[in-house]
Parts: sequence; structure tokens; C-alpha cells
Amino acid sequence: MPQRRHPVRYTLWLARTGAAPKAFSLPAWVPAVVLLVLLGWSGLNLWLWHRTAEMRSLQLELVRLSEQARKLNNQLAAERTRNNALSQDARQILKQLELLEREINTLRERAGMPKIKLRPTRNEEGGRGGAAVPAGLEDVLRYAAQQAEELGAQLGEVSPALQETLRREAAVPYGYPLRGFNRISSHFGYRRNPFGWGFEFHNGVDFSAPYGSPVQATGAGVVVEAGWKGPFGLAVVVDHGYGYRTLYGHLSALLVRPGQRVERGDLLGRVGSTGRSTGPHLHYTVFRQGVEVNPSRYLD
Repeated sequence: MPQRRHPVRYTLWLARTGAAPKAFSLPAWVPAVVLLVLLGWSGLNLWLWHRTAEMRSLQLELVRLSEQARKLNNQLAAERTRNNALSQDARQILKQLELLEREINTLRERAGMPKIKLRPTRNEEGGRGGAAVPAGLEDVLRYAAQQAEELGAQLGEVSPALQETLRREAAVPYGYPLRGFNRISSHFGYRRNPFGWGFEFHNGVDFSAPYGSPVQATGAGVVVEAGWKGPFGLAVVVDHGYGYRTLYGHLSALLVRPGQRVERGDLLGRVGSTGRSTGPHLHYTVFRQGVEVNPSRYLD
């Protein structure tokens, strides 16, 4: 008869000082379960520790990325502000260039030259809506540089013509030959002879003024005569160029000499009553291409 196999059991003895030991008999599977539980608990703690380390690392990475994102946002905001400022500067530059173009056209028109139209902007060439300015800052600045270069060339072209125009304008007689005495006592054309019967042709205008009043040039030029000139007595003749000459007669004193350069407003002499005169006054004649013309059209 086979021998019966008894189940395996483990006995646990617990001894305490001063007391009888106690024995506990446990089935074999109980320690195995306890060991498995301990192994499982240790594995769970190890896994949780590893996950906690990963979470801590992820949190640190998230903090780093957040700080980097904050810096990038600040840089982006600063760049946006700078771009906005550059856009405003670019628009201001374009506006100033337009004003400069208008000023140059004004100068060209004054110089007798045709107006110009500089190269249009890109949107003007496209022709369909939108503001007439280049889209990007680089385009704006490139366009502004081209505009400025062309305007500089235009200024170089208009400068000689404008200088000639200014010289011509300065030479053409304009304004009154006396300061503060603008009343005309005898006009240009036929008048009654102040020294006898009949009529005579008066080739200028007479201004009533006190004896010794200063007489001034009405335009830039060169004194070609300064002395006695027949019925005009002491007189000054100024050649302004461009076909213009002026005569200032009946003076009491001469303040210039032949060959002297004068500008508009320079003193030529003083009012008197020399020559064929009935009293202190200034006789003023304007010559155009050698022919006497009515000075009234050059007074205002």
C-alpha cells in the first residue's frame, strides 16, 4: 500500500524573552504569495519612482520650453513693434518723396521746364486696388532709394535752368524806384507840354517825391551811364540784360558810377530837379529791346 503524501507546510516559531515560544504552521503557498506580493509591491514602487522621475524631467522641460516661448513672444512683440515703426518711417519717407517731387516740379515749371512723373509704385503698376505703396519694407526702402536717386538727378538737371530763371527774374525791372513815394504825377504816353503849347510824348512816368529822396534800382544789372543826360539832367541808366534797361532822371546826386554792378534795391542817387524839370521828382523809363515801354506794367 503506497504511503500517503502529506502537504508541505512551514512552521514559524516566534520566541519572546520571558515567554514560551509560539509556533505557527503555514501552508507552503502562503510564503510564496507573500513573496510575490512583496516583489509586486517593490516593482510597483520602482515603476512609480521611474514615472515620477520622468514627470519631473517633463516638468523641467516644460518650464524650459515655457521660458523659451516667453522670450520668443517678447522678441516677436519687439520685432512687430520695430516693423510697425519701420512701416511708419517708410510711409513718411514716401510722403516726403512725393512732396519733394511736387517741389521739384514747381521749380521745373518756374524754370520753364516740363513736369516729371517718377516711376510708379508696384501697386500702381498692378492697377487693381490697394494703397499705392510697395507691400514689403524692403520694397519700400528700395523704392525710396530709387526715388531719391532720381530726384537728385532731377535737381541736378533743373538747377542750371532755375539759376538762369532766377537771374532773369532778378534782372527784369520790378517794383517802384522810390521807397514810400508811389504817386505818379505824370503817366507814360502823350501829355500836355508843361513848358509851352501843344502835346508831347512822355517816354516814362514821373513820381513826386521830396528833394533828396533815395532812388533805388528796380532790378539787378550794370550801370552803363551815370552823369548828365540832356533833358533828364543828372541820370543813371542800368542795363539789366535780357533786353531790359531802366533810366532814372532829374537826380540831384549820383551814388553809383559806370561799370558798377547793382542789385534790386541798391541806391542809385537822390531825387532832384535837374534838366528839363518843373520841380523835384523822379523820371523813370523802362526800355525793352531798345524801345520805351509803359513802366506801369512793371510796378506791381
